Amino acid sequence: MWVAGGLLVAVLGLTGYMAFSDDEETGPPSGAGGSASAAASPSPTAAYTRPEEWTEPDRWAALPRGQRTDAHGSQVGFPASTEGAVSMMAAANSISIDSDRGAADEQLRIYRSYVAAGDQSDEGAEKVELDAVQTDKMLRKELGLPAGEPLPAGAYMRNTVVGYKVIKESDDAVSVWLLTRVVQKAGETATERATYTRSLSGAAWTDGDWKLSGKAFADADTSDKPAIVAPGDADFNAAGWVAIREAS
Repeated sequence: MWVAGGLLVAVLGLTGYMAFSDDEETGPPSGAGGSASAAASPSPTAAYTRPEEWTEPDRWAALPRGQRTDAHGSQVGFPASTEGAVSMMAAANSISIDSDRGAADEQLRIYRSYVAAGDQSDEGAEKVELDAVQTDKMLRKELGLPAGEPLPAGAYMRNTVVGYKVIKESDDAVSVWLLTRVVQKAGETATERATYTRSLSGAAWTDGDWKLSGKAFADADTSDKPAIVAPGDADFNAAGWVAIREAS
């Protein structure tokens, strides 16, 4: 499965652009000191298989939802807490591409919703759209579909954050490792494929809400990378992950 060594991971930089990272150890550098979210492992364990026996995670979190939905359809208005910051970063790393919604739609939505307004620019938005064209091409190639055509019915790629591990936290900045499950399907009769990736993300409290932060990303100590293992695997607990419980 293609994308960041096997998975599709959103990379938002404070220079005002977003792209999908492909086989990179970290995100591209930015003038603000780093990208706000990047693939932190070039090998998302392509051979990994979750054990059949379920081991209950030691740590669960029901992350708070954003208080409202913005004009781009994203949750915003997260609580001024570590859990609120994690919830925003999880939302910014959760995407869905299908026959009705392309990569450009999702990338622009995340850029407009989760990068601080002062860090956005027309040039950044243009860069997002250009990168999305390449993302669409690579996704179609991975799924064995022709380029330049809409995805067929039943085809999709979905990113869902299923766990996190806090690296550094304060009242106005939080950095975390995110554990993400990505699934791809080439059509209604195709087999769904899934894999996991680990990514690094940082957030800062900005103008009354959490926004992606290159500085928080750059300040994170990345020396202790948790293993890429799914919730239900005994090694999930040993790695220090917190499982995310679906909010009711």
